[in-house]
Amino acid sequence: MFGLRPHGRTPGTSLGARHAETYDGGVESREAVERPVRFGTARLAPAPHHPTALLLTVDGTLQSCVDVEDPARLHMPYSQWIARVLDLHHPAGEPVSALHVGGGGFTIPRYVAATRPGSPQTVYELDGPLVDLVRSHLALDSVADLRVHVEDGESGVGRAPNASADVVVVDVFQADTMMVHLAAVEFLCEIARVLRPGGLHLSNMWSAADVTLVLRAVASLGEVFPHVVLLTEAGPMLGKRPGNVVLAASDRELPHQALTTWAESSGSSVFCLLAAELAALHGTAPALTAEHPAGDVALVPRRPR
Repeated sequence: MFGLRPHGRTPGTSLGARHAETYDGGVESREAVERPVRFGTARLAPAPHHPTALLLTVDGTLQSCVDVEDPARLHMPYSQWIARVLDLHHPAGEPVSALHVGGGGFTIPRYVAATRPGSPQTVYELDGPLVDLVRSHLALDSVADLRVHVEDGESGVGRAPNASADVVVVDVFQADTMMVHLAAVEFLCEIARVLRPGGLHLSNMWSAADVTLVLRAVASLGEVFPHVVLLTEAGPMLGKRPGNVVLAASDRELPHQALTTWAESSGSSVFCLLAAELAALHGTAPALTAEHPAGDVALVPRRPR
């Protein structure tokens, strides 16, 4: 799930429960759908300039951009970063066993199924009505080798056998709120228990202009995993503006140099930092733990509907 609120609705769009919209870029009129879900009101609508993609928002906060016809095509930068780390850490195309905490539009599970056929995947998503909406309108049942459990990820990961997953992805937002407790040391120890040797943990989080929360999340990872890298854009990296941050951790060396080369050659604005490089920029902060938590973080103030 993604963490950015769209800058605004398309001019002239109504707010009814079901209506049609036309976007620029050659997109024919398609109906948008709104449904009440557990954590707000979910809305599916065509993505501007992407004829085969749909945007999923909850209470106006963008959660996912899903390309049902081409799930290997990722439109959101943070999802591209997750995919690149995965494909450099585990040989591209080879099946992996993956656990996902948080589903949203199931963008990353779709990517894994499309690019790594035969990959068994389990997703823990707490919002049952949202899962029903995605199943009805975004062809969720067509994703091969995917199991979806409507429950919280802590319980699901807690029941998973030792050394049973190659990848664990955590991407959890309830509407516009990030679940910070999932970055605490205690839950990370559970993730490390579930991962096989050489396995990969990936998480998407939101960084305010004050990077303290990211520093604490990196410190938490450093207490559990010997190798940690961070991917983000210049604004969040420099503490100039908020934005998405992807954290990767493993018990074996991560492809830091390959990621840096990719970022430089792709012309993208993403930077890849080791934990020590982040500390050189911003210092350090104490790890997130049950005894020393951080409150859940709202991305942006909700706007009246």
